[in-house]
Amino acid sequence: MASSKIAVIAGVGTGGGTGGAVARRFANAGYKVALLSRNAQALQGLSDSIKTTGGLAVPFPLSVYSHSEISNAFNSIKKEWPGDSIRVTVWNAGDGIFSPFLDITEEQLHKTVDGNVFGPFAFASESITGFKEQELDDRGSRGTLIFTGATASLRGNVTTSAFASGKFALRALSQSLAKEFGKQNIHVSHAIIDGVIATDRKYGKDSNPDEKLHPEAIAEAYEFLTRQHRSAWTWELDLRPAHEKW
Repeated sequence: MASSKIAVIAGVGTGGGTGGAVARRFANAGYKVALLSRNAQALQGLSDSIKTTGGLAVPFPLSVYSHSEISNAFNSIKKEWPGDSIRVTVWNAGDGIFSPFLDITEEQLHKTVDGNVFGPFAFASESITGFKEQELDDRGSRGTLIFTGATASLRGNVTTSAFASGKFALRALSQSLAKEFGKQNIHVSHAIIDGVIATDRKYGKDSNPDEKLHPEAIAEAYEFLTRQHRSAWTWELDLRPAHEKW
């Protein structure tokens, strides 16, 4: 029997935003979905929701995004589905600290670094190690690693000194990995999400839905990245709503 494909999604929040939409998208595409998050209750709820629509998802809760816990999570995923191959991994986690520079605490700075540097490094290491073991698929890829970025990946602003520093680092990591491992047929991509994400569809009487990014539309773009031929890979996507305020 041919092995099934596994998608690992880290950072699903309460299931109503980008991470949840990405998980549902890959489940609908036939992937077995491993869900990683620090919110165990929400993680179970998203897993149950995916199963009700015919998908397959298993929660793997973590207390922190540390090297040891991420490594343990990947080992648990392999034990859950032995013989299947991890083909897609998405890092959508990270803490957003928006505060005047002089008000930022050491604890907040550590959370920013953990979510945008240490956690992604560990996640990327486990992802790429797994991809290197896979045969090429029909598009010439061993696997796809996607990082979720933000406007702050490209520029800092008032109250974003911590957040932008973390997102700059995450973008640099993704670019470095794309250059190093593209030669091994591993696709690494970074998505800049520029705008407010609609975490529910109740926009309000005076709200314009064209001013927000829909999580399902972001998920559609992420799945597209995994279907690209190796001769025309995208490193960076820049996603923004039609009625964006430039």
